[in-house]
Amino acid sequence: MTLVLEAEGLGKRYGRRAALTDCDLSIPQGRVIGLVGPNGAGKSTLLQLACGLIKPSSGTITVLGERPATDAAQLARVGFVAQDTPVYAALSVADHLTMGARLNPGWDDRLAQRRLAQIGLDPSQRAGRLSGGQRAQLALTVAVAKRPELLIFDEPAAALDPLARRGFLENLAEFIADLGASAILSSHALSDVQRVCDHLIVLAGSRVQVAGDVNQLLADHRRITGRRDDVQALPPGFRIVHLDHTPTGTSAIVRTDGAPTPGPWRVEELDLETLVLAYMTQETHR
Repeated sequence: MTLVLEAEGLGKRYGRRAALTDCDLSIPQGRVIGLVGPNGAGKSTLLQLACGLIKPSSGTITVLGERPATDAAQLARVGFVAQDTPVYAALSVADHLTMGARLNPGWDDRLAQRRLAQIGLDPSQRAGRLSGGQRAQLALTVAVAKRPELLIFDEPAAALDPLARRGFLENLAEFIADLGASAILSSHALSDVQRVCDHLIVLAGSRVQVAGDVNQLLADHRRITGRRDDVQALPPGFRIVHLDHTPTGTSAIVRTDGAPTPGPWRVEELDLETLVLAYMTQETHR
């Protein structure tokens, strides 16, 4: 099966600064991937590498089985909406669709026109006069009317108010289902990830901290609480992701990979936010 994205030892440096380090990923097609992490973690760098906008300093990356941006045919297989949902202020909504049709051989004009009618965009309206939510919807329309196999979104709803954000995410999920496409969504808002994503990548410190299907990751992790000395009693193979000591005991987020947790611990399931924050702030224990 062709992977939607595969990276081996992928790295990107800007001078002495490492933006991405030793990134290994293997993501099957048909997933909606949430890419999360703090500012400066390397999220935008990874997406730009996937789109072929920049080249790696080390390692390899393939998208849909090919190196990114190898030719026009490969570019047509990927739709990208950047963080500022770029549109051309001087062009009308209709001009954007005309340009999209000329640049993309698989352009679906019926889909684009239906989409404009659905969201109530006036084709004659100049993009510079659209609201932030309308610009995001226009950028989404242009991206999906290519009928790509992979949609990549870099914080596309970051500047939107809650109502516009909800509408954008609902339309995004609808398009992904209609196209049968894979998607990667970078977002600071875990609520966005929970709403539309079934696969998760956590980046922190320029490295991949954890990656996998959301349901499996939640099944493989637990919070355990007990006496501080009992942390030494965990069997081999249990990885401590994050540890908090209190005067009365210890609370740990551990990766169990589905194995039962022995010993005198109180065991709790995790929600997605707790899991992500644990990896963002994890400490190394050996």
